[in-house]
Amino acid sequence: MQEETRPRCTNFRQGLLVILRGVNLNPGADPEDMVALRLWIERDRMITVRARRLMAAQEVRDTLDEGLGPRSTADLLVALAVRLTERVNHVLEEMDDSVDRLEDELLERESRDIRFKLRTVRREAIGIRRHLAPQREALARIQQEEQDWLEQAHRLRLREIQDRVIRAVEELDEIRERAAIIQDEVMNRLSEQMNRTMYVLTLVASILLPASFVTGLLGVNVGGIPGADDPFAFIVLVLLIALLAFTQIVIFHRLRWL
Repeated sequence: MQEETRPRCTNFRQGLLVILRGVNLNPGADPEDMVALRLWIERDRMITVRARRLMAAQEVRDTLDEGLGPRSTADLLVALAVRLTERVNHVLEEMDDSVDRLEDELLERESRDIRFKLRTVRREAIGIRRHLAPQREALARIQQEEQDWLEQAHRLRLREIQDRVIRAVEELDEIRERAAIIQDEVMNRLSEQMNRTMYVLTLVASILLPASFVTGLLGVNVGGIPGADDPFAFIVLVLLIALLAFTQIVIFHRLRWL
């Protein structure tokens, strides 16, 4: 009855208590909000409990209703594990495609446009891995349990499913690493844009600073300002300021600041 359960396998004398997780593909739900499937397994009986609809379990149930499903509890356990893993792989393929699109967008668009999508992909990867990593341990534990109804063929199939889960966890790690690389590139581009903007503003301020000093000095309300009575003084002052700005630009260019 615990709300937050990790995938695990517990051996009892009468049977196995197994908890597995499947991606939540219900309408409006997030895939990383994985649904817990609780199973009590005996030789001739399996009881499954879930709080929300799980499509993988529903598919197995539909095959049973059609008379085409598993013939034993061990077959049913394997069928559920297979369907749960297949659903995870479908979600991982979509996440991998999303990361590919983000890499393409990073080359074509502004970095600000992909930050929200990137956060979504990373959140999904972290959420799925949090439940999928212990699921591989649960599948490995099932293979080790001494249950006479669990034959060697079933153990081999469970080992194959475990290998798929391991590959899925590795793919999630790869998706997280690729997302982290994209995030670093986004931050580097934003930092570069900000540095470029600050650089331009600094150059503009450096060019205007001497002109501001001259105009501020000539604008004080005291007597003796040169050219106060000369009608050409303003034109001369503008030309001198323009010459000063041109000289600064030449100096900045030689210093390779421009």
